[in-house]
This record gives sequence, structure tokens and C-alpha cells, in this order.
Amino acid sequence: MTTTEIDIAEFVEIRHQIHANPELAFEEFSTAELVANKLKEWGYEVTTGIGGTGVVGQLKQGVGGKSIGLRADMDALPIMEETSLPWASKNIGKMHACGHDGHTASLLAAAKIIAQKKNFNGTVNLIFQPAEEGAGGAKAMIADGLFKKFPCDGIFAFHNMPGIPQGKVVTRSGPMMASSDYLTVRLTGIGGHGGFPHRATDVIVAGSSIVMALQSIVSRNIDPLNSAVITVGAFNAGYANNVMPSEAKLEISVRALDRSSRDVLKNRIFKIIKSQAESFDILAELDWREGYTVLVNSESETNFLATVAKTVVGQESVDIQGEPLTGSEDFAFMLEEAPGCYFLIGNGSNQEKIGACMVHNPGYDFNDKNIDVAAKIWSELVHQYLC
Repeated sequence: MTTTEIDIAEFVEIRHQIHANPELAFEEFSTAELVANKLKEWGYEVTTGIGGTGVVGQLKQGVGGKSIGLRADMDALPIMEETSLPWASKNIGKMHACGHDGHTASLLAAAKIIAQKKNFNGTVNLIFQPAEEGAGGAKAMIADGLFKKFPCDGIFAFHNMPGIPQGKVVTRSGPMMASSDYLTVRLTGIGGHGGFPHRATDVIVAGSSIVMALQSIVSRNIDPLNSAVITVGAFNAGYANNVMPSEAKLEISVRALDRSSRDVLKNRIFKIIKSQAESFDILAELDWREGYTVLVNSESETNFLATVAKTVVGQESVDIQGEPLTGSEDFAFMLEEAPGCYFLIGNGSNQEKIGACMVHNPGYDFNDKNIDVAAKIWSELVHQYLC
């Protein structure tokens, strides 16, 4: 092994170690410590505790004033693992079911390559982010001064994607992932006997009417060329067949691939729920929780990423016109601070032996072959961006 090569098996082992010891949002203490120690070993200036448990490793080379940021997420999910793998989770009820263990190991592998080669002129910022899974770790790091302390001219991140052939790179310019907002609706009426409905106000009927009316928003208020989703994931009310409950609760997920559509959705949802509830003499209380913003890739950085990826995996294995996804990702907040690109690396298709199981599934596992793919793309990005 020359001074510019690494043993990928070392990082497969690191990935397995992280997978076996998953930590939830803002609890990534052991993972952050592992990351910090490795970066220090390779000569990075390391800052810990950014946004809670975030870690940044910085490496400067030459006199160039340009800087690049590469980001990996570190947190796991509250899922009971069912893989029976040798490196399966040791922490009951916690699992790396989204591949953040692989993202972290891949960026560490790239970190070692970058530190050994030093074939760049400028500043490299390696961002290891906590709490991507709904807790807003990116926003926490930004609020803690991430880009003031470590300014980036361009930032990049990737996510593995089951269902796509292993190692294939997919991205797109413009909106790539949806915003995500959440709404709890509490309906309050007058409970009563099921045999005397006229002496009560029926929150179940009112809630049912609201559920159906909400489905008209996307089809009638959103541009057909823009994607949006309104999902009522929970409707809780009642406990007996002859009792009309006085309360009901709806849990709603709202997603959009366009920022203006996001505003339209919120406005129409509020109007429809209030008016529907009023028509049934029901009180509606709405608790809107703003989630992640629309993830928008900048054109120049997306084209640059595609060019670099083609040198690593081949032109036939890079798709720069991938379909946008209605999942959400808080790297979107980082892309509001600096231009950049978020891309996917295929984890495996149904025709392949491993990697096709969807994320957030108890049977999922990151495809270790992608550590090498991602590390090479990361290191080549640094070389060409800061040449």
C-alpha cells in the first residue's frame, strides 16, 4: 500500500462498529468521539460540540483562499433491528436503519485519503452532523456558527438509496427533496349517546369530512407540474360503538417540492380545517410545526459533482436528471447558506443480492461496497474543487 492508498477494510470495520453501537439524535457521543480521534490522528484541526454533538475536521493546504464542505450525518433511528448480522445493533430499540453509519465511515475514509494525498490548494471542512432524523441537527450546527467558523464556497452531501444499482450516482439541479411540515389537529365537540346524535356534536364525522376535504388541496390548489403530499397518518377518537366522543385528534404530514407551494398548502389547510369544523359546530385547534425546507441543488455545483462522479464510476453510472423525492433532508438548510449539491449513491437493486431493502426498515443495512465509491468521489471532489 502506497502513501496515497487506504485499506477500505479498516473503514468497513469502523462502519460495523458504529452500526453495532447506534446513538439517537443529539446522543452521538461515542460516534463523535470516534470521528474526532480519527481526524486528529490524520492531522486535521478538530472542533467538537458544534450544534450539540457535531464535529468538524479542517485541513488547510497551500495558499488558496477557496474552501469546500463535505457533510455526513451520524444519528440512528428508534427502530428494533431484525437483520441478525454479526454487527447488528447492541442497543435495544435503536438501529442505523438509514445508513448514517455508512455515510460517516465513508467520509472518514475520504478524510484519510485527503490527508495522505494533500493534492489540493485551499481549505477542506469535513462536517459530521448530528440529528438528521427529524431533530434538525443541521439547523443546530448553523445556529452554533458552523458557516461563520468554517465558511464554505461549496458544500456536498450524499445519501445511499436502496432500489438503485449499487454504486450508481443520481442527482439533479434545482429542487431534489421535499419540505416537511407537521400538523396536529384537536377537535372538540359535545359527546353523547350514539342513539341520540342530535344532542351531541360529532367530532368523528367532522374529522372524516376534514380528511376528505384536505385531499382536494393538491389536486385543485397546487400547480399540476409541482409535487405535493398531504397525508393524514393518524385519526384517533372514541372507544365504544354507542358513545359519541367529545374529542378527536388528527396527525398530518405535509410535503412540497416548491417553496411557494409550501405556503399555499399551509394557507389552504388552515382555511379548510377551520371552515369544516365550524360547519359541524366543532372547535378546531391547530398546532403547526415547521420541519425541513425544500432541498435545492445549485446548478454549477450539481454539474461539477456529476463531472467528478463520472471519473470515478463511469459516465453510464451517473444520472444528472434523477427524479425529485418527497422525502426530506435537513442538508437543505446548509444549501440555503452555501451553494452545493446533494446526491444519491445506489445501495443495491432488487436484482442484486444485498442493499435493496428500503431505509427505515428493521431489515435494512448499508452496502459496504459504497464506502470505497463515496470516499473516492469525496476525495476527487476536493482535488478538483481546490486545484
